[in-house]
Amino acid sequence: MHSWPSGTHEEVIWQGSAQEFIGLRFTSGMRGQKYKAFAPPHIAKTTYSPSPAVTSVAEEASREISRFDEKYGSRIGPFATIMLHSESVASSQIENLTANARSLGEAELGIEEKVNATLVVRNVRAMEAALSASETLSVGSILDMHAALMKGTKDEGISGRWREEQVWIGTSASSPIGAEFIPPHHLRVPEFVEDLMIYAKRTDVPALVQAAIAHAQFETIHPFTDGNGRTGRALIHSMLKRHRVALNVSTPVSAGLLSDIGEYHRSLDAYRDGDPEPIITLCAEAAFRAIANGTQLAEDVSSIADSWRSKIKARKDAAVWRIIELLESRPVINADVLNEELGLEYLTSKRAMDQLIEAKIVIGVDKYKRGRFWRAPEMLEALDKFAERAGRRQKSINM
Repeated sequence: MHSWPSGTHEEVIWQGSAQEFIGLRFTSGMRGQKYKAFAPPHIAKTTYSPSPAVTSVAEEASREISRFDEKYGSRIGPFATIMLHSESVASSQIENLTANARSLGEAELGIEEKVNATLVVRNVRAMEAALSASETLSVGSILDMHAALMKGTKDEGISGRWREEQVWIGTSASSPIGAEFIPPHHLRVPEFVEDLMIYAKRTDVPALVQAAIAHAQFETIHPFTDGNGRTGRALIHSMLKRHRVALNVSTPVSAGLLSDIGEYHRSLDAYRDGDPEPIITLCAEAAFRAIANGTQLAEDVSSIADSWRSKIKARKDAAVWRIIELLESRPVINADVLNEELGLEYLTSKRAMDQLIEAKIVIGVDKYKRGRFWRAPEMLEALDKFAERAGRRQKSINM
């Protein structure tokens, strides 16, 4: 087993420029004083490998993700909003917000009565765009990911750009002097990110080990003024997809890292002290939890859909069967969705929906200025239980 290379601390003179951090603007202070910024090791060509025990649990977690993806991915893959919901609530942009499946479904139809749900859906769409932009795993794709995640936020003006100032974590509001952790000086950021992306594209490192280390290195570099947490978590998903561990569905592995925020921070501290094993182990444990939760969701969806089909009597080519299949992935729909997704004219869809209402599969609701839409309560309940099992993270900053 090869040891992890050591980082260093570089002495920097504080120039006193204003800092924007955790949504607040701080004034300059302590100009001319010296501080030490952490410079992580270059990892592009590292020969490190974790202990046999940690390697084994990481590889087993990767196999379980692949099995889950192969078995259930095509079935629950369309639940992008739900599967990525736990990633979105991990973002500091929607700190402490809650939104149930019904509100999320309505928000997707443009019903913006629930602000929280609208923000969650907006962040899910941003995560989807970020994952799409990240498939090449290049320096440019990291910038594209960040731009997608920051679109529509107060910091959109600096999205897709490396930070141009020193940032820090903890202790002082006006300068990095005495801070708990000081990432590399901003002039070093492009160099460290380039090195990281070379490492991320290697094919000789176990996938989950590689993803965990890449995430920890990214958070240590802290290349952006804001949005590092979301971008770093998206990086985990993109790496697992690129290495063909998960092709169909983004199992919420990285959100599981935040189920115990204290342990997550300790694992990052250990990484910066030269021990990657805690963050690798934490990623593996998060994967196992996510798979168990996703499996339960897949089984619930299958059971509910089967019970629906048993209640309907119709021709094999009837529109109602296609609508039932759509309701598995979109339990809140309207006529526009039925037309766009299934090509159904209004009268055809209305007859089918009336049949589903009679069978007590859906409930029809008229929304002022939004027309009529339908929701499937059983499926919404299953999705809410999934989110409840995923749990909420403890209060934290956006690391």
